[in-house]
Amino acid sequence: MRATHWITTLSFLALLVTGVEILISHPRFYWGETGNALTPPLFKLPVPASRATVPTGYGYVLPDQNGWSRYLHFQSAWAAVFTGLLYVAWGVFTGHFRRNLLPSASSLSLRELSAVIAGHLRLRPPGADEAGSYNVLQRVTYLLVVFVLFPLVIWTGLAMSPAIASAFPAAVTIWGGQQSARTLHFFISIALVLFLLVHLVMVCLSGFRNRVRAMITGRPAFPEERA
Repeated sequence: MRATHWITTLSFLALLVTGVEILISHPRFYWGETGNALTPPLFKLPVPASRATVPTGYGYVLPDQNGWSRYLHFQSAWAAVFTGLLYVAWGVFTGHFRRNLLPSASSLSLRELSAVIAGHLRLRPPGADEAGSYNVLQRVTYLLVVFVLFPLVIWTGLAMSPAIASAFPAAVTIWGGQQSARTLHFFISIALVLFLLVHLVMVCLSGFRNRVRAMITGRPAFPEERA
């Protein structure tokens, strides 16, 4: 789990940096199969582009880093895919998902959820009884990220590939076209970035050094977690 965590971390950071570089080459989004500089966009980001042919309203263009960004983006994506498959296989085989992530029926009560959400909104550090396990909100969030957001961001990313569109056209048409897949890919990526930011905040609140050391060495972050 620690190995897949850090490989995924490095892959996601590489995907984030290269994704931004790719995005600024054409910061306009469309819906349907086609879209270009002459097509009215669904929406556009208020940032300069790295290509002079893209109308952005700015009088200058940024340095074009699109070439190496695409190579590294694809390589990082495949690293994340294979690492994710290994993590899912390990989680199913060892019962990690059932034991540590699947919430119980009682924990899904409105009262329990309200208490957990209120604690997070107050940025309250976890108590001693919470340090060694995930609460219901964390469990639901991790399951959503692992089994919904990551598969969707991979699928929409593949749907932008001409090779995938030729070999498996249904994988693209289900989203409404390649440009629709690109737009959805952007929003799903934003959701994953928001998850990462909240994840980092919670790690800091629960003891950044202890948690990071535990994810590197495998030793419990807190003594009570040994029980």
